[in-house]
Amino acid sequence: MPATRRLATVAVGAALLLGSLSGPAASHSGADAKGDGAKRVLVFSKTAGFRHDSIPDGVTAVRELGAAGGFRVDATEDAGAFTPANLRRYDAVVFLSTTGDVLDAAQQAAFEGYIRHGGGYVGVHAAADTEYDWAFYGGLVGAWFESHPAIQPATVDVEDRAHPATSGLDRTWSRTDEWYNYRSDPRERVHVLASLDESSYTGGTMNGDHPIAWCQNYQGGRAFYTGGGHTKESYGDPVFRRHLLGGILYAVDGMQADCRPENGYRPLFDGTSLEGWRQAGPGSFTLSDDGTLTSTGGMGLLWYADRSFGAYSLKLDWRTTAGDPGGSGAGAGSGSGSGEDNSGVFVGFPPSDDPWSAVNNGYEIQIDATDVPERTTGSVYGFQSADLKKRDRALNAPGEWNTYEIRVEGERLRVWLNGVKINDFTNTDPARSLRDGHLGLQNHGADDQVSFRDVRIKELPGRERPVQGD
Repeated sequence: MPATRRLATVAVGAALLLGSLSGPAASHSGADAKGDGAKRVLVFSKTAGFRHDSIPDGVTAVRELGAAGGFRVDATEDAGAFTPANLRRYDAVVFLSTTGDVLDAAQQAAFEGYIRHGGGYVGVHAAADTEYDWAFYGGLVGAWFESHPAIQPATVDVEDRAHPATSGLDRTWSRTDEWYNYRSDPRERVHVLASLDESSYTGGTMNGDHPIAWCQNYQGGRAFYTGGGHTKESYGDPVFRRHLLGGILYAVDGMQADCRPENGYRPLFDGTSLEGWRQAGPGSFTLSDDGTLTSTGGMGLLWYADRSFGAYSLKLDWRTTAGDPGGSGAGAGSGSGSGEDNSGVFVGFPPSDDPWSAVNNGYEIQIDATDVPERTTGSVYGFQSADLKKRDRALNAPGEWNTYEIRVEGERLRVWLNGVKINDFTNTDPARSLRDGHLGLQNHGADDQVSFRDVRIKELPGRERPVQGD
């Protein structure tokens, strides 16, 4: 991983850890930001319907988050800012509780072009109460507002704890806000980050599946939406501010996440129980109160002994230890002093309490980013390197969460890192057949510290698909 990218990402990630991000609101002109490489965000808060009195608090909060998170912020209610030339100056546009029809046809076309050329979008609260006759925007925001009950406390179930908007949250999040009902359930189209427990409050109308925050890759751009943010108090709440900051950092392409729709998975490890798992070798894992497994001790393998698998998609979140951001990058040799801890995910091995059985009979998808290409992050260890350019582009720094999808169909093994396909390998060794085998998480050694959480699987049809294409 290039040292310059690691430095920037670690600095950004550090902002997520701040309990309260405050500081002087700063206004940055276009001339200030030109040529300095800083990310830039435009906050747009024009209203043509109901106007939230929390908008000034929201603008101030985003300015303060920008000062702490390393991006520049401009704010406007002038729809004339939506021109192709002006939008090119920004990495993301925040629709902060906009309402009604706020853009004319030319401005809509400019914004569509901006998104299709890789721009970022952040929708906050009433952004879902905006532009009902503009189909492109409806797809971008994910779902339109339908109704809301009175402001009240509710329980938010956090479904994705790797995305920067939700990685700092517990599995449940109790907060008070105005909870929107939406005209449709966006789950099939977007990646749901958090949903409302409708039994925890009154007035929910979405039949128990009530997404409230989500992200997606949309027609070339990156989109994040949160239904929170109605109240003034939201923007002084450190937890909501971290949530909003993470969404902005994702939208400006400052942090990576898997925002493809995710449906049909079941948990193998949900943070509460290791039922079905068995530890091999002297090393082990400790389970923290927040549902995170962290390696400890010597060489070992935590493997799922309950059953083997054939065709499947395995997803899990992993994190290496944050360390010296100036350490050596990919290809520069192994070691854990700068946070590039050695570990991996094993697939396709026979049942055994000897951790070396998985090494000798299965395949390891590597996590450590410091070794030679065929032994570094995203590689099929010792057999095939990842696409390093795509890998480096998709990889978050030590201390931040990453998501793997490991998909096995027949003898074909593919790897996605934060939603980007980085490896496509076909096994030709009958002794290492992938058609039936167990899964495991490696504990490499006492000096390596790696964390895992939210291990889930979706079984696929058993037939082998063609090697070419996706």
